[in-house]
Amino acid sequence: MSKKQIYTLEYPVRCSPAILYEFLSTPAGLQEWFADKVDERDNVFSFSWNGGTPDKAELIEKELDKYVRYRWLHLAKEEYFEFRIEKTEITNQTILVIKDFAEKGEIKDQSQLWEYQVKDLFHRLGN
Repeated sequence: MSKKQIYTLEYPVRCSPAILYEFLSTPAGLQEWFADKVDERDNVFSFSWNGGTPDKAELIEKELDKYVRYRWLHLAKEEYFEFRIEKTEITNQTILVIKDFAEKGEIKDQSQLWEYQVKDLFHRLGN
C-alpha cells in the first residue's frame, strides 16, 4: 500500500479549453512544455528529459476539452496524475486543475516542480 497522498493545484489560464486540452493530451502539445521528447503508442506515452531513459505513462481516462488522466507505469496502480479543465461560473475563466500523488513530506517540492512546468506551459500559451 502506498503512503502517498493526492494533492491538487489550480492555475487560472487565459485560453480556450480546446487549446489547453491539446497541450495536455497530445504528444506534440506535451512536448511543448512537459518533457523534452514525447512519443505515444497504443495510449502509452513516453516522456524523456535531457536525453535520459524515457518514463512511460498510460493514458487511462480522458474527456475531450475536460480532462486527461495518466498513470506512470513504474508506480502503484492507484496513483495517477490528472489535468482537468474547469470554467468558473461567475467569470467564465478557464482553470487548469492538476491532481498528483506524493508522499506528505514531498508535496511542497512536487508542487514547485509543477509550478515550474506550468510556467513553461503558460509561456507557450502566451499567458
